Amino acid sequence: MSDDEYNFGDSAAEDDEDILDLGNDSRGKKSAAAPGYAWEEQYQRSWDVVQEDAAGSLAGVVAGIIEAGKRKRLLKDTTPIQRGIIRHLILVLDFSSAMAEKDLRPNRQELTITYACDFITEYFEQNPISQLGIIGMRNGVAVRISEVHGNPQDHIAALQALRKQEPSGDPSLQNALEMCRASLQHVPTHGTREVLIVFGALLSSDPGDIHKTIRNLVQDKIRVRIVGLAAQVAVCAELCRATNGGSNSAYGVILNEHHFRDLLFEATTPPTQTTKKAASTLITMGFPSRAIESVPSLCACHSIPLRTGYSCPRCSSKVCSLPMECPTCGLTLVLSTHLARSYHHLFPLRNWDEVPWDKASKSTSCFACLAPFLTTPITSGKEKGRGSSGRFACPQCGNHFCVDCDVFAHEHLHNCPGCESSSPARKQKLLAAEPENGATTNGDAMQID
Repeated sequence: MSDDEYNFGDSAAEDDEDILDLGNDSRGKKSAAAPGYAWEEQYQRSWDVVQEDAAGSLAGVVAGIIEAGKRKRLLKDTTPIQRGIIRHLILVLDFSSAMAEKDLRPNRQELTITYACDFITEYFEQNPISQLGIIGMRNGVAVRISEVHGNPQDHIAALQALRKQEPSGDPSLQNALEMCRASLQHVPTHGTREVLIVFGALLSSDPGDIHKTIRNLVQDKIRVRIVGLAAQVAVCAELCRATNGGSNSAYGVILNEHHFRDLLFEATTPPTQTTKKAASTLITMGFPSRAIESVPSLCACHSIPLRTGYSCPRCSSKVCSLPMECPTCGLTLVLSTHLARSYHHLFPLRNWDEVPWDKASKSTSCFACLAPFLTTPITSGKEKGRGSSGRFACPQCGNHFCVDCDVFAHEHLHNCPGCESSSPARKQKLLAAEPENGATTNGDAMQID
C-alpha cells in the first residue's frame, strides 16, 4: 500500500468520525428528551441505586434497602375472607427434556426440585391439616411420585430420589390432569381440590382433546394454578382461566429465580371460597394421645416397629405422625395446635403502620425483642426507607416493633405480642373497639376447649 493510499484512508476515517460526531450532536437533544426503551426503564444497576450518605457510609442505605424488601412481602390484603383450610393439592412437576435448560442454575430440574422441597415444608407449615400428592411428566406420560397424604418427609424423600434421573421426552398436560382428577375424586365436599403445575416446556403431547379434560375439571370443581418457566402458553392460560372463574391471576411466567420462588409460594395460601354452600358440614376428627411403650410395636401407617406413637381414639391403632387419616378406621387424626395454625388464614394479622419520626419518641426499643431503635434520623436521600425510623406500630395496641419482629409476627406467629400480652381489661377494651360486623381482626388466638 502506498503512502497516498494510507493518508487517504486516514482522511476518510477522520471524515467518518466527523460524520459520527455531527450525528451525535444532531440527536443530542432529541435522545435526552425522548423516553428510552421499556426494558431500559425496568433495568437498574445496583451500583447506581446504592449511594453514600452525608457521612460517607453505606450502612444506613443498605439497611434501608433490606428493610424495604422485608416490608414489601408483608404489604398484602388482610381482610378476612372465607377460605378452605382443609386442602387437597396435587403438585405436578415437568421432567421433560425442556427441564435440562440451564437458564436457571444449575438447571431447571435441579432448581425445581429444590424449590419444590421448600414449598412442601412451607405448605404443611401453613396448612397442617391439609394433604398433598406429587405427579411428574416425562416421555408423554404422567408418573405418580407420591400418593396424597399429609406426611411432608415422605414427599421430600420421593423428590430427592429424582435428582439422579435425567429429564427426557415431552410433557403431557392431559395425562397429568386426568391422573389428578382420579386422585381428587375421593375428596369430600368440605375440602378443596387444587392442582399446581410447574411447566417448563412450550408444548404438550396429549393423546386426546385437552379441552374436554378442561371441561371435566370445571365440572369437578378442581382449580389449576400454573407456574411457567419458559414463556406463556395459550392452552395453559385457557386452563387457568376456565378453572378459576375467569381469573388470569392463577397463571404466571417467571422472570428469575426469586420470582420463581415467589410464584410457587403463593400457593401456600388457601384459595377463597367462590360459591356458597347450602349447609355447613360437620367434620369428625380425633385427638389422639401420645403413647410410649416399653416394647416396640408396628405402626398401622408404615408397618415400622416403634416405641412411640399416637393411639387412635376410635380403633386404638397406632400411627407414627400427625396429622393423618387413621389407616384402619379412616378417622382424621389431628392435634389442637394444628387447628390453631390453620386458623390464622381466616383471620390474618393486620399490617402494622410505619411510625414517622415526629411520633418515634414514644419508644426507644422494640416491644418484643428489646432491640434499641435509632434516636436521631439518618441523613435522608432519594431512596425509600433511608429516612425511616425503623419502628412499626400495631394499629390496635399501639406498641412499636422492629422490622424483624414485624416479619416474624406476620409470617410465623400470626399474632401481635403487644395485644396478646395485654391485661384482660385492656383486651376487652381492644375488642370493644372492633367494628360490629367483624370486618377487621388482628389475628386473635384460637380458643380450643
